[in-house]
Amino acid sequence: MVILLLPSYTSAQAIRFQPQGAAAAGQGNAFAAQADDASAIHYNPAGMTQLSGIHMQLNTFLVGGSVKFTSPAGVNTQGDFGGSIAWPPPTQSYFTANLRDLGFRHVGNTVIGLGLTTPYALQARYPLDGPFQTAVTSAALPLLDIKPTVAYQINDQLSIGVGADIYTFARFIGEGHLEQKFNWPGGGGIPASTPVEVNGSGTALGFNLSLLYTPFRNQDGKPLVNVGLQYRSQARTELTGQFLVNGALAADTRIPVTLPQIFTLAVALWPVRDRDHEWKIEFDVDYVGWKSFRSLDVHLSTGGTLPQPQNWRNSSVFMLGTEYKWLHLDVLPNWEAALRGGYTYTENPGPDSTFTPAAATLNSHGMTLGTSLLCRPGGHFLGLIPCGGAEGQWYFPKAIGTSVAYLSYIHEDRSVMGNINPTVDGTYRLWSHMGTFNLNLIF
Repeated sequence: MVILLLPSYTSAQAIRFQPQGAAAAGQGNAFAAQADDASAIHYNPAGMTQLSGIHMQLNTFLVGGSVKFTSPAGVNTQGDFGGSIAWPPPTQSYFTANLRDLGFRHVGNTVIGLGLTTPYALQARYPLDGPFQTAVTSAALPLLDIKPTVAYQINDQLSIGVGADIYTFARFIGEGHLEQKFNWPGGGGIPASTPVEVNGSGTALGFNLSLLYTPFRNQDGKPLVNVGLQYRSQARTELTGQFLVNGALAADTRIPVTLPQIFTLAVALWPVRDRDHEWKIEFDVDYVGWKSFRSLDVHLSTGGTLPQPQNWRNSSVFMLGTEYKWLHLDVLPNWEAALRGGYTYTENPGPDSTFTPAAATLNSHGMTLGTSLLCRPGGHFLGLIPCGGAEGQWYFPKAIGTSVAYLSYIHEDRSVMGNINPTVDGTYRLWSHMGTFNLNLIF
C-alpha cells in the first residue's frame, strides 16, 4: 500500500514556501541582489552589511485559494488550505545588529542577525469522502527555520555572509508536527475507509553561504549594480511520530527526510539612483536540488513500512522584480515611499507517478504588486509615534516603516496519468493568492 505525504500551498514550489518578506514579495521575490532590509537574513545574508544600527522586522502572509479536481470518470471535488485563509499564517521575524555602530569598531563592518522563517509552512484540506480519500483528506507541515547569521564587509565591493539553518517544529505553531490524514484503502488488518493519520517531528541542521558584489556605486556611495549569490545546503533528519488508526495509536513512526540544496544567482541594476529617486530592476534564479527528494518512506515500529516514493527532479524558479522609491515626499515630509511589482515563474519538480494532491506540483506564474512607507526622523508614524524620538530617548526607533504586497498565481492545469495511487489520476486546476504586510523598526 502506498500513501503520499507532504502538503503544499499552491503558491509555493512543491513543499517550499518561497516568499519570506513583504518588500521582496512585492517584487516577485527578486531581492537577493538588493537585500537591503532585515529579510536579507533569508534572501542574501551578505546584504546585512548594508544595514546600520539595529533592524527589526515582522512579516505575516494571509494565504487563500482552492484546488479543483476532475477524475477521468468525471467525478469532481475541491480542496483548500484549511479554510478561506490558511491558519496559522506563515510568519517571519528578523533581527540584525551592526556591531561597529554599537561601539565594536575593531570588528569592522560586521553584522549579526537572527531570523525565524517559515520556508515549508504548508496546508491542504479535501472532503472526507472525496475521490482520492485514500491519498489525503488533510495535511499540514508547519516547519520553522531558525537562522543565526553573520555578515562581514571585506571592502567597498565585496561582502560575505554565513549562517546556520535549524529546521524544527514548535508546539505552538499548528499541531507542532508534520501530519497527513487519509482513509485507509484496506488490507493489513485495518478495515477499508478507516480514518488514519501519519505524523512526525524532528530537527534538521543545514547552513548557508552568501556573497554580495557591488562593482559600481554612485557619488553618494550607493550601489548601482549588485550581484548576489547564495548557497543553502541540504538538511537531513528523521522525523519521529505516530501512526494513528481511528484516533488510536497503532505504531510509532520514523520518516527520513532530505530538504534540498538551493543555489541562488541575482543581479540588480539601478538605472536611476540619486538623492530624490531610486529605480531598481532585478532578475534572480533559484536552482533547487529536488533530485535528492527520493522518498518519504514511513517506517513503523511494528516492522512494516509504508512506501513513499517521490523521485522528484531538479527545477528552477525565475524571478523578475522592480522597485521605484521616492526619497522626499512633498505631501509627507520626512517620509519615503516605494512602489513595487514583479513576476515569478516556478517549474514543477514532481512526476505524474508520485504526484499527490497534498503537494500539488504545477508550473505556475506569479504576478505581484507592493508598496511601502518609511517614517524618518521628524515624522510621526500613525500621527502619534515620533520617528527618531527626542534626544536621549533610545527606545524610540530612528525610523518606522511598513510594507504591503499582493501576490496572485496562475497555475497551469495538470493532467495526471499513471499514478501509483490510481485514485489520484485526473485533471487539477489551481488558484491561489496571498496578501502580506510587515512592520520595520530601525534603531
